[in-house]
Amino acid sequence: MPARHLRLARPEPSAPSSTARVTDALAALRREMEVPESFPDGVLAEAEEVVREDRPVPGPGRVDLRDVPFLTIDPPGSMDLDQALHLERAGGAPDDPAGAAFVVHYAIADVGAFVVPGGAIDAEVHERGTTLYAPDGRTPLHPAVLSEGAASLLPGEDRPAAAWRVVLDARGEILDARVRRAVVRSTQRLTYDEAQARIDARPAGDDTGDPLLLLREVGELRLARERERGGVSLEVPEQEIVTRDDGSFGLEFRSTLPAEAWNAQVSLLTGIAAARIMRAGGVGVFRALPDADPRDLARLRRTARALGIGWPRETPYAELVPTLDSRVPRHAAFLNEATSLFRGASYEAFGGTGQEPGVPDDAAHAAIGAEYAHVTAPLRRLVDRYGTEVCLALCAGEDVPRWVLDALPGLPRTMARTGQRASAYERAIVDVVEAALLTGREGEEFDGVVVDVEDDRERARRLEREDADEAGGARRGQVVLADPAVRAPVEGTDLPLGDPVRATLREASVPGRRVRFTVG
Repeated sequence: MPARHLRLARPEPSAPSSTARVTDALAALRREMEVPESFPDGVLAEAEEVVREDRPVPGPGRVDLRDVPFLTIDPPGSMDLDQALHLERAGGAPDDPAGAAFVVHYAIADVGAFVVPGGAIDAEVHERGTTLYAPDGRTPLHPAVLSEGAASLLPGEDRPAAAWRVVLDARGEILDARVRRAVVRSTQRLTYDEAQARIDARPAGDDTGDPLLLLREVGELRLARERERGGVSLEVPEQEIVTRDDGSFGLEFRSTLPAEAWNAQVSLLTGIAAARIMRAGGVGVFRALPDADPRDLARLRRTARALGIGWPRETPYAELVPTLDSRVPRHAAFLNEATSLFRGASYEAFGGTGQEPGVPDDAAHAAIGAEYAHVTAPLRRLVDRYGTEVCLALCAGEDVPRWVLDALPGLPRTMARTGQRASAYERAIVDVVEAALLTGREGEEFDGVVVDVEDDRERARRLEREDADEAGGARRGQVVLADPAVRAPVEGTDLPLGDPVRATLREASVPGRRVRFTVG
């Protein structure tokens, strides 16, 4: 899903002291988590060498799609552009199936054109697994000369790509999907705000064939199909680190734009198509998520009742969520709680060296409501390169490369390890910024909403672990402040879920990356 990663500029001598505290704390965090500051010399040398080589040109193994007016939609300032898209109404191509209504062209950076299997870059990206983001910069998966240069789908540049062509019917269902190596040339680089403004400037139903208007049309169709499958896209407001003109920083809650959801649906569509190709070929790697635990669903229903949200027994969860508005505090509290249903995602590889062909049982993604594979972000996520290579080979009727088959069995472990580090790193970064914003304000009261409260069973288990007196032990939860946009632990004898509260700041420690509030 789309995410916005804003940078916090390095502090000048005149910058606020809180900014310096944050950058110092982030540097300490990187040392603690052993986040690499740069790439080894051998990796950089190999990257420079592959960039100097002549890039693939159109020919028998790579189709020329430079006449397709691809465009990219990304956060402001992004340079590592994995995806470029173009949508059009089906024009009756000879090999298109009956009922074709839309054609989605989706170009994905062809990282395989640059990374030598078993080489220095390959070994390094297996250690990193994914790009790490921080407000004062990022730790990329690949050297910048590739991820922000020769491999990035920058506008006006000829680039090797894995070009998907997905044909949809009038309901947005997949009729046909294939991927092939290509040379593409993106024509525009838009931010989400720019894309949304251009879409909003045109009325719904405008049939000019503008790809952005078709993005809205296809995106809405795919959202409807997602609900039918039992999938759900949660629109939970994101914490966003913002920088101000004076060099200071803040936190804001930001709701996602419709254009981001539509753009995400194109990525999900491609991942679903990739999974179908892998299933048919008996080899690949899925992103899987088990169905929600019935106990979590029961808890979420209790939360809905506590928040005064009507949830009829016969209404599926996927039908309830679209009726909620994250700008309403009670709804936002419910949506925050709902994220607990989507834990335990994993990668499931099959058909690799030493593995049986065929898809494992229970390999679907419950939040998407379908089998799904990661293939659309190879510049930033290791597994996508392998998924793309599998699909390219299967669509071409070729054997999957041996280096891919050999790597498949170990990919889930690699992605689990590096994914856990990325999650811990990004959570710790937010903790640092929250603490820095609140340092020196201990004892002040803030307006907030309680969005999570431990239930009686959780509380009893915690008190037993802590050897605490249950009669006197406060209940714990999470509170979200309006200003600054902080989500933090809170304690109190009475934590009214979803209700406005006055929360008192008891502790804010930048070195400890810790903030704590009390209510009552």
